[in-house]
Amino acid sequence: MFRSRCYVRDFDGVVRECERTGRSRAAAERALSTALRDRARIDAHAEVTADTKFAAVAELWFADFQRKDRSPNTLQAYRDRLDKQILPALGSVRVRELSVGLVDRHLRAVEAKHGAGLAKQTKTVLGQVCGLAVRHDALTGNPVRDTSPISTKPKKAPRAFTEEQGLQLLAFLTYDDQAIARDIPAFVATMLATGMRIGEACGVLWRSVDLDAGKLTVEATVIRLKGQGLWRKPEPKTASSNRTLKLPDWCVAMLSLRRDTFEATPERPVFPSPRGMLRDPSNTAADLKDAFQLAGFEWATSHVLRKTVASLLDASGRSARDIADQLGHARPSITMDRYMGRKTVTSHNAKVLEAFG
Repeated sequence: MFRSRCYVRDFDGVVRECERTGRSRAAAERALSTALRDRARIDAHAEVTADTKFAAVAELWFADFQRKDRSPNTLQAYRDRLDKQILPALGSVRVRELSVGLVDRHLRAVEAKHGAGLAKQTKTVLGQVCGLAVRHDALTGNPVRDTSPISTKPKKAPRAFTEEQGLQLLAFLTYDDQAIARDIPAFVATMLATGMRIGEACGVLWRSVDLDAGKLTVEATVIRLKGQGLWRKPEPKTASSNRTLKLPDWCVAMLSLRRDTFEATPERPVFPSPRGMLRDPSNTAADLKDAFQLAGFEWATSHVLRKTVASLLDASGRSARDIADQLGHARPSITMDRYMGRKTVTSHNAKVLEAFG
């Protein structure tokens, strides 16, 4: 396959890369020329008809979408879905040619190749673009609504460390020279003490930690924006992610020692990169994976730490609402479905049912 690309400035002033492929260099250039032509025909007040190319409708929708108050991560993810999954397959299709069958087959192909999570996001973007066409009376109904559902529920029960495994891991990390050089032991310990997301842990500044009160405030997350690098996003993943967590005494002692050992200025990250800057969550996840493998937990990922917190709190009898508040989930149902599926054996229920004896 040959590839042809160029950079264009859309009517909204944003410079984007336009890229198309073809079986020959000439075919790739023709596809790129067609894409540029379709881009040039749309503007903020463009009319969408049944004969409009789907690519033009998609660009019109995205131009309006990015003017709204959206997370940079959401903007980048939806742009990627357009450029990588939707436009290459459906960009040249006329609006009138969109059918439930065509859209459903495309979504099934995306799910088979990239997984249910990405397919569901593709479906969301497709649905919103088709919704724009419906509002312009170019479609009589939204074909995405009648496609078969895409389930993203985990097929296996969530797996977490047991209390004994967690203690074993923490002990092993203190002897792992590579993990120590990467500042992993304290990072893992703090995640087990709080249940924070990895990006939230990377975004904690010393001014967010009140060791006298034994509290830590989650108020930001670190993300990587394409072409811009790392950014400390002031709002975490959801509104419920903004939370203040009470720290266990052992974590307060550990962070107190860390504060006294390192240069702990208010605006400095608690867990900085080797250069003293923001820590990259993706690189940290890879470092954690290396440490887990050396410790004998090849199956574990960084997210297992959050599931461990949820499972231990669940086993102790805490309510789903309490655990959801700890993890920063908007709905307790998310916590129960994805984080509390270990089916641990407990004697609490048996003790209650002793009344029938």
